[in-house]
Amino acid sequence: MNSSMMIEMVGYLGSVLVLVSFLMASVVKLRVINSVGGLIFAVYALLIRSYPTALMNFCLVGINLYYLARLRYPDRHYTLIEERKDSSVLRAFLEHYAEDIAACFPGIRTDAEEADVICFVCHNMTPAGILLGKRREGGALEILLDYSTPEYRDCSVGKYLYSRLPELKVDILVFTGEPGKHEVYLKRMGFERKNDAYVKRIKE
Repeated sequence: MNSSMMIEMVGYLGSVLVLVSFLMASVVKLRVINSVGGLIFAVYALLIRSYPTALMNFCLVGINLYYLARLRYPDRHYTLIEERKDSSVLRAFLEHYAEDIAACFPGIRTDAEEADVICFVCHNMTPAGILLGKRREGGALEILLDYSTPEYRDCSVGKYLYSRLPELKVDILVFTGEPGKHEVYLKRMGFERKNDAYVKRIKE
């Protein structure tokens, strides 16, 4: 493979990553993959001496990094809304996100029949996350479902939700399901593995 073909391959790789990024449901993944693709394409543009293209892509990478930082430390105002088991909004939400919930939590049940605590976390009155929980003794709440929509997977929903749980007389969170991809989130939120469960103390 000669050098010109290798340079072309760099350009194709950057283009493919930029295109793939727009298939991501998660805004964070979209911007990360788009940044990597843009950076590779900027290098390609420098190699072929297309300096305006290189400058544009470096600027796009900078914009992505700026918004990634904003997503990591968002300035959002959430609202906690308690809901009933027979709520049509709850049923519609679970049905709408059923496929994504199943992908995040394989084998999980998405009905609320066992839940004693049902809470929506809303941003501008749009549901951004939901908590279904079953009360245990000693102020503990077993998490049946702790789900954030793809646009809000930066842990801000969870941080807000957990800060409000003492108002609902919840001192300890317990997750006994199979975490799968959710394990990363649990660790970031301060859960500790104890026997066959993940446990987080809300009030020390």
